Amino acid sequence: MINKLNRRLIFVGLSLCATFLVAATGRAEDTPQLSPADCIKCHANPPRDIAANGGKHRDVVTCLDCHQGHPPADRDNIPKCSDCHTGTSHFELEGCLNCHTNPHTPLQITLNGDLTAQCLTCHTEQIEQLKQFPSKHTQLACSNCHTEHGLIPECFNCHSPHQEGQVMKDCVTCHQVHQPLNVTYPDDVENIHCSACHDVAYDLLKASPAKHSQLYCATCHQQTHKMVPECQMCHGIPHPETIMKKFPKCGDCHGIAHDLNR
Repeated sequence: MINKLNRRLIFVGLSLCATFLVAATGRAEDTPQLSPADCIKCHANPPRDIAANGGKHRDVVTCLDCHQGHPPADRDNIPKCSDCHTGTSHFELEGCLNCHTNPHTPLQITLNGDLTAQCLTCHTEQIEQLKQFPSKHTQLACSNCHTEHGLIPECFNCHSPHQEGQVMKDCVTCHQVHQPLNVTYPDDVENIHCSACHDVAYDLLKASPAKHSQLYCATCHQQTHKMVPECQMCHGIPHPETIMKKFPKCGDCHGIAHDLNR
């Protein structure tokens, strides 16, 4: 019966003999060489993962490009990501495997914990907007909303709709998610969306027989939220100078724009 110590001594002896033989004959080329086809004989899962979701790890490199050597001859054959991935601030981050949990499926990204700094190495435009237009969104970690990489969350995961029937498309018509308080809108945004906050003006305008009731709110309140237009923007100077001097405010005679006294 050969015990463990004896087996170890035999293994070391055989290894030394092989080394001396190569040194004596100069025939290192006789040492068996691995090929990528050999890897799958013992390692079933990594090749399967790479074939399914390997990205460039499947198309550009082979097993042996990363794993240069094999135990026992080479016991340090697990590469560092930085051996290949260099040149950007994202690649300088530590703890690659915190998000890229399986290096054989590198684009299947798992977001663990509150992440912001890691995201900003790629998504710089978003943080610039969050800083320039501070809101409660600025105080949140990116992963608070983007719970999966590439996920665009529904506003209604956190926010109640302004009115019944609103959908995500309606939200982003006026609110850009990384600058939500910087309200902007197109010229043809439906008046019903304005009514959620400006219900009095909306109700007056809708009931008015004047031509203003046929216009989009944005026709007068152009592009900038809370912008109050001058009547002269559309109507010019409709009365003689003497009347305009006597009544410099159009509303003195015509009332408010949403409920005109014609």
